[in-house]
Amino acid sequence: MDSTETIDQSGILFVCHECDALQRVPAVEPGHDAECVRCGLRLFRNPKGSIDKPLALIIASIILFLIANTYPIMTLTIAGVKLTGTITDTAWVFVQQGSPEIAAIVWLPSVLFPGLTIAGLFYVLFSIRFQMNWPHTRTILAWITHLLPWGMMDVFLLGILVALVKLVALADVLLGTGFYAFLILIFLYAATIASLEPHTLWESLNVRADEQGAFENG
Repeated sequence: MDSTETIDQSGILFVCHECDALQRVPAVEPGHDAECVRCGLRLFRNPKGSIDKPLALIIASIILFLIANTYPIMTLTIAGVKLTGTITDTAWVFVQQGSPEIAAIVWLPSVLFPGLTIAGLFYVLFSIRFQMNWPHTRTILAWITHLLPWGMMDVFLLGILVALVKLVALADVLLGTGFYAFLILIFLYAATIASLEPHTLWESLNVRADEQGAFENG
């Protein structure tokens, strides 16, 4: 399915989340919205570049994610002693201090959940865009919708900034490559999520499933 293809939902019923109106939605051209016939609320959007744009953003996010979690986020110099660490190193310090629950609070929403979401989105988008029909795509997309609210890289960044305010009075602080990559990643990740239209992804998977079923039956 080309990323600029018209979405035809004429055979599928939709329920408006605002007024609960049950309706059939006509074909939606790229760059246009489908609106409720009763209250006018937007049901979904068929954006231009609905697959290409988020795929390009997610590839860039993968690169930045690897850099942000490989290179140190900062270097501290205290009494001539230099200390460096990545995001994972920060969480590991809490484990060493006997606070694994705090380590989990730091590491899961800032590394694991965003990492799984980014990898999962790449898997789904790449499979759809290049018609790969990779297995378990639907399951992965469903899990992504559950993981999205748990990705809190921006909250972790806020914690870093608060810590910096306190650390500058105690040590010389040098922000590392990981910090800048992490900062850019937050904005890029947000842009990726904002460019996604979940309905478009599900419909693309439905079209592929129908085509594959017709091919197998034919």
